[in-house]
Amino acid sequence: MEIRDKRIAVLSPVAWRTPPRAYGAWETVASNIAEGLVARGWKNVTLFATKDSITKARLVGCIERGYEEDKSQIGLVSTCLHISKALERAGEFDLIHNNFDYLPLTYLPFIKTPMLTTIHGFSHPDILRVYRSFKDTYYVSISDADRDPELPYIATVYNGIDLSNLTFREQPGDKLVFLGRIHMDKGAHLAIEVARRCGRDLLIAGIIQDQLYFDTFIRPHLNDSSIQYIGPADPAQRDELFRRAYVTLHLNTIPERFGLVMAESMAAGVPVIAMDLGSCREVISDRETGYLVGTVDDAVAAVERVGQIDRRKCRDRVEEKFSIDCMVAQYEKVYEEIFRREAAKS
Repeated sequence: MEIRDKRIAVLSPVAWRTPPRAYGAWETVASNIAEGLVARGWKNVTLFATKDSITKARLVGCIERGYEEDKSQIGLVSTCLHISKALERAGEFDLIHNNFDYLPLTYLPFIKTPMLTTIHGFSHPDILRVYRSFKDTYYVSISDADRDPELPYIATVYNGIDLSNLTFREQPGDKLVFLGRIHMDKGAHLAIEVARRCGRDLLIAGIIQDQLYFDTFIRPHLNDSSIQYIGPADPAQRDELFRRAYVTLHLNTIPERFGLVMAESMAAGVPVIAMDLGSCREVISDRETGYLVGTVDDAVAAVERVGQIDRRKCRDRVEEKFSIDCMVAQYEKVYEEIFRREAAKS
């Protein structure tokens, strides 16, 4: 059997639709994997996601809408039903590609189908108890920086983004841009400080994940001109945001796991200034597609040097390393290695 005839199940979360309308990083990656496999000729790809999801693969769902979009649901209930219903059908597949964190791993003793888990980050140290309890399985990291030393990773595969809805523009806009979760971790408050010190306008976009943080650190600085919050951004709004961008500020306060926004920004030709924490130095080529910084002072100075960046190189880096096709080609190698190991067991 040719490898592309194998039956692959892609397990997506159910917080949001797959792909998400606006925010939903894990759903975005799961969608890109499923669509990328179909585009590369895989004949038997099934996406387990919400019923309203959109895919060229076979769609299977038991949850009508994402629990973040339908607040009548209890998220944990929808999560448990979704995972259990999907894994009831494990025997129909040659491989389950899990993009839903640690909970599906707890089903491994009850299924025979091998599972590949893409670890999109460790949201709390305690979940490592689950990962470390199931070392006889397959793990992929999304950056070399975001790895636990005790886990047996099979590879690092960088996330791939859809380049078709990110317009490359040679000419820069004049705005500083922050795009991401409105949470202390992502550093929107630091972007405001940089903007004020540079005397430049700042556009802030993203879901408010921490309302207290927003009310305390963001809202007091908003106005109708120099510092604006424009809400969550769907793909079309994101593309328009990057059209207006001079540079994207990604001043994360904790180590970045991957950073889809950095890749998306560069795909539009917009350089990125990021804190040198976690994966940022894997995504950004320092002084070629942006600047890695250690402090707000460094970020302010970097804004003045953004004009030295060749915007075409920003797009080139994404096309070479962070496209859907690049990602799926790497996953094909991972799948092939898993099938080789599984055959050796029998």
